Amino acid sequence: MSDHEALAGAMPFVWTTSAATVAVRIARMFARMAALHCHASPRNRSRQARDVFADNSLKRLHISFASTGIRRMNPSTSTHAPSRNAATLPLLALAIGAFGIGTTEFSPMGLLPVIADGVHVSIPTAGMLISAYAIGVMAGAPLMTLALARWPRRTALIALMSIFTLGNLLSAIAPNYATLLLARLITSLNHGAFFGLGSVVAASLVPRERQASAVATMFMGLTIANVGGVPAATWLGHAIGWRMSFVATAGLGVIAMLGLLVALPKGEAGKMPNLRAELTVLTRPAVLGALATTVLGAGAMFTLYTYIAPTLTQLTGAKPAFVTMMLVLIGIGFSIGNVAGGRLADRSLDGTLLGFLLLLIAVMLAFPMLAATHAGAAASLLVWGIATFAVVPPLQMRVMRAAADAPGLASSVNVGAFNLGNALGAAAGGAAISMGLGYAAVPIAGALIAAAGAVFVGAQIVRRRRPQPAAKVRSISYPTLADRDFDLR
Repeated sequence: MSDHEALAGAMPFVWTTSAATVAVRIARMFARMAALHCHASPRNRSRQARDVFADNSLKRLHISFASTGIRRMNPSTSTHAPSRNAATLPLLALAIGAFGIGTTEFSPMGLLPVIADGVHVSIPTAGMLISAYAIGVMAGAPLMTLALARWPRRTALIALMSIFTLGNLLSAIAPNYATLLLARLITSLNHGAFFGLGSVVAASLVPRERQASAVATMFMGLTIANVGGVPAATWLGHAIGWRMSFVATAGLGVIAMLGLLVALPKGEAGKMPNLRAELTVLTRPAVLGALATTVLGAGAMFTLYTYIAPTLTQLTGAKPAFVTMMLVLIGIGFSIGNVAGGRLADRSLDGTLLGFLLLLIAVMLAFPMLAATHAGAAASLLVWGIATFAVVPPLQMRVMRAAADAPGLASSVNVGAFNLGNALGAAAGGAAISMGLGYAAVPIAGALIAAAGAVFVGAQIVRRRRPQPAAKVRSISYPTLADRDFDLR
């Protein structure tokens, strides 16, 4: 039996147990939206919308979210915490967008050999498609956030998903490597701004003690993409052609736009932000430290993840069907880690981050030995997936709390920092391969980057806890999310 036949035989089970589950959840969300909008008169729909959102955002919050700056909430109007039910549909809509973005970001990693063959380049050269995407995210995150600052939040998010859809369609028809590289850059422009803006919207829907969990809910779409979207795109790329995987991903963009259109309130245009004040926030030591930690954490992840397909082929002797199953397993680990990281980060940001970085170091150091067998590879990749995504919610919340007076821009830049780590990891893994160290050196390189991140986080914790002489204590204080809330506009 050929590799393609084995892969085609394995994928019906994978698709029905993962991607189909995602499709059912999406269908249920649209059914709930349709019930709300179709079974009520226009007047009743307006009243329902006011009941859901007025008490939880518009009536109680006096914040200019559109400018990514924030004014203080009027305490006299804040009588109770936001309703959990009011947050459900908006968070699901954001998660659908994250699902599409996660699919297009991660699916090329399982298709690198096929794409490389299709555009007639080497695998390390094809790996630059992933680095180019990361660079586009870094550039697009602050630029798109500031460019759309005056737009209503729903309109801005839909516009970002339209860029996503266009970029994937261009990738599908790219005639050569250079054109595909450009198409990936276009696709990436929406990424940072969507997650940055979406993180602040998610945090606005719940009280402070659940903000990390709300952000994790949006990022759940990213992790579910690795359970359903990425394996499905990988199977489609091997069975039919890598171009069709980009076409299918573009279809996810259309679904995401519809979800955002229905679930989010229309909102109003905001004020033009003070660019100098916004950018000044990014120079604070606490913000810079949080961004640097994100770079190292993401770099550790993508050192191995970028080259997961050839690494499994070389170390485990894996066939394409097994690689696809491992992508599903990694996605399950991502989902578990995302939920665990969000809940634990609500209790301790630094403790959660440091603990899972140490776990990440351990599993990557052990991976070359464990990957000698299929069972060992599967077990280690599940733990690796859990540890990898458990650090995402605390990384995002660290930045948002350090830059509470410009959370939209800061969280967008943090997503850019995540993708700088993406580029760093891809480059580190590629360097290990190009130097002739073999694929066993790839996870070791990732462990070294994770170790640097753990040392950095540990040093920050020690510095904050160390008593300072009174003369050295600075009188400058910055606003935090404890003092802030957000508007959906």
